[in-house]
Amino acid sequence: MSVKVTSKDQVESILSKYDTFLFDCDGVLWLGNTLLPKVMETLNMLRSHNKKVIFVTNNSTKSRQDYVQKFDKFGLKVNKEEIFGSAYASAIYISEILQLPKDKKVWIMGQKGIETELHEVGYETLGGSDPKLNETLDLDDKENCPVYHLDPNVGAVVCGLETNINYHRMAMALQYLQKPEVEFVATNIDSTFPTHGLKMPGAGSCIEAVAFAAGRTPVSCGKPNPGMMDAICKSHKIDRSRSIMVGDRLNTDMKFGRDGGLATLLVLTGIETVENVKKLEEQEQPTYYADKLGDLFELLQ
Repeated sequence: MSVKVTSKDQVESILSKYDTFLFDCDGVLWLGNTLLPKVMETLNMLRSHNKKVIFVTNNSTKSRQDYVQKFDKFGLKVNKEEIFGSAYASAIYISEILQLPKDKKVWIMGQKGIETELHEVGYETLGGSDPKLNETLDLDDKENCPVYHLDPNVGAVVCGLETNINYHRMAMALQYLQKPEVEFVATNIDSTFPTHGLKMPGAGSCIEAVAFAAGRTPVSCGKPNPGMMDAICKSHKIDRSRSIMVGDRLNTDMKFGRDGGLATLLVLTGIETVENVKKLEEQEQPTYYADKLGDLFELLQ
């Protein structure tokens, strides 16, 4: 049964059991542009205890370098290597797992973070932030309408959160995905995400329309995909038995940690409630839960 963290002894026990702390970002460290209470103090406390911290996010709109800058705006100093995002995971999957030749191009339905990470591993990209995607498609104009002029070198389509989603973007993705040799990759399949006190449609909600039209299921590179955990453990050389995943979602963060062999800590600053935890079978419940991440710092005082 999941244990609520409410005492100094419990926090000290957690510190003695785990050397590596994996954190989701949105809903755990911050909500929108607001840093949650005592997050900075908690991270500083963990570092002072020589704990390794890794930030694992399904937000594909930002590259790892973008995240370094976002952390910096909150006064949080992190290294690029401490960040593992779904855009980066998708780029690594295409480059190292699929081993898509570098003379192939990648068509993107998503934002700048995906482009940046794909460029860093050597791919040319199409779609993405191209402003022409905001134009209305004129299917009667066969000379200029892009759906009639596909690039034969596109070898993969990557889809992520696209807050400017429209018919043009979906139609272009569909044209490429009708080619069976074109790989279909999703940065993540979160249905929603929390921001500004609201629940907003996530990447999965954008991707579902394209997947349905194409009759194909993408490979998801974000949480809770076990491949993402394997990549993190390999690159950071962590001991899973002495690691804990901290997140705000049961179906992604907690499943990601549990399936990866890690302990789990759910914080209630995102979309979940205690009632949601209690509805789960005991083996599916997080190891621990807390009202907020900052409780780890406050309870030690």
